[in-house]
Amino acid sequence: MTGGRKGSSMKTQLVNAIQLQELEEEEVEVEVQQEEEERNKRDAVQNQANGQKFYSVEEAVESIGFGRFHILLFIIMGSANIVEAMEIMLLAVVSPEIRCEWHLEDWQVALVSTMVFLGFMVCGVLCGYVADKYGRWKVVFGGFVWAAYFSVLTSFAPSYGWFIFLRSMVGCGVAATSQGFVLKTEFIPAKHRAFLLPLASIFWMMGSLLIIILGMTVVPTLGWRWMIRLSVVPGLILIGLFQLIPESARFQVSAGNVEGAVATLKWIAKMNGASLPEGELREPVVTERGNAVTLISPSFRRTSLLLWYSWFVASFSYYGSVLSSSELLEKNLLCVTDADEKHSIKHIKEGELCYCIPFNMADYQTLLISCLGEVALIPLNIGLLNTVGRKSSMIILLLLSAIFFMLVNICTTMFGFTVLLFLLRSLVSMNFNVVYIYTAEVYPTSVRSIGMGFCTSFSRIGGMIAPFIAQVLMSKSVLLALCPFSVTCCLCAVGTILLPIETRGRALLQNE
Repeated sequence: MTGGRKGSSMKTQLVNAIQLQELEEEEVEVEVQQEEEERNKRDAVQNQANGQKFYSVEEAVESIGFGRFHILLFIIMGSANIVEAMEIMLLAVVSPEIRCEWHLEDWQVALVSTMVFLGFMVCGVLCGYVADKYGRWKVVFGGFVWAAYFSVLTSFAPSYGWFIFLRSMVGCGVAATSQGFVLKTEFIPAKHRAFLLPLASIFWMMGSLLIIILGMTVVPTLGWRWMIRLSVVPGLILIGLFQLIPESARFQVSAGNVEGAVATLKWIAKMNGASLPEGELREPVVTERGNAVTLISPSFRRTSLLLWYSWFVASFSYYGSVLSSSELLEKNLLCVTDADEKHSIKHIKEGELCYCIPFNMADYQTLLISCLGEVALIPLNIGLLNTVGRKSSMIILLLLSAIFFMLVNICTTMFGFTVLLFLLRSLVSMNFNVVYIYTAEVYPTSVRSIGMGFCTSFSRIGGMIAPFIAQVLMSKSVLLALCPFSVTCCLCAVGTILLPIETRGRALLQNE
């Protein structure tokens, strides 16, 4: 009995010693941070006394303001969204064609989208790390070239296996081009971000419309292979235009290239007809760039975990709405009260499955109208961002998305379904915009790209799962397929409430 007490006592002492050591280590870290802050304050006072003036990249960006450079940046980087949208939306348009050519089952059609998002997921983190380590510009430019090259090869795919492999390679290139959002964000003044970044949806909508128009005009005459070849043309043009965009000044400073950052800022200031603040550009050199451990450090752990789920839901719901509408139209699974003869035929029974069910002109028109929904409510999106902030905007949009997913199952006219699809696409698209903006604002420059890379990788998990719900389960039960999208949106709204940081009006952090 005495031995048991001694053992218990020793365990207690050991636990207390460990806790005491942890407290001492935390106190040392706090003391070091306080010493650094005091030293920085003393240096600032001394420099001020000596008449020296310094400014940060944030102050330079705000001083330069909005001008011609940002219009150029907005158009060129917005065009990157056109290319990305065309590569992703191509899947919805080409699905009926490859189903017909290679006699594919539902799960095989769904696997095409899944493989694209798998390539996106695997390369997303890698591209984020490289962008934080070696620069945003190199990664984005390489992504344009990579995606265009493999997209052209896709049009020559001799079999289904080659097709899904090459499309996964395209997904890898698109993952690299998505770093363009970080590059764009780091150049835009804080007060303009909530206005300009949602407007990028216009370019995504243009890409979606362009690929649908190509489907309407090229597929019936030249076939789906020529549609893919022609869809690469905007990407090739963009490779040339991207030479006009410089490397991020925030990255250059964090990498110790102060001269390069000053040259970039001077060029932007000259283009905008503005001037840099007086003094010398000075920022601490960030030695730990692209360190993924920062994302799960105490400062960002809860934010990262909740954001990863938010990105999963944003992608799951967005591509769910896109692929669901395509599947509902292709197989005539809608409960339409005024259906014509063609839309009255349901293609759901295995024994009666028709592999060749191409879109007709009315189906393409419905897809075109639903795409317009992505930009129709941009003023509302901007208004929400500027009035209620990023977190509240996400909560509102997620709850509304959950409601409209379930409304798609109601019996209505073809016009009513088009309106529902239009509003659903508006809501999920706006939510995706807000998640993008919040993520770019919440992480510091030292890990902004890898933070975005991790988030986009989690979003692609949602993109990988969505086809099997929207294209496979949908054939069994429309209601059963819509429920997962609605439930995940509701759960994400609850998680968003727990996000610890609101980024509206906050300056971009340079370091943790």
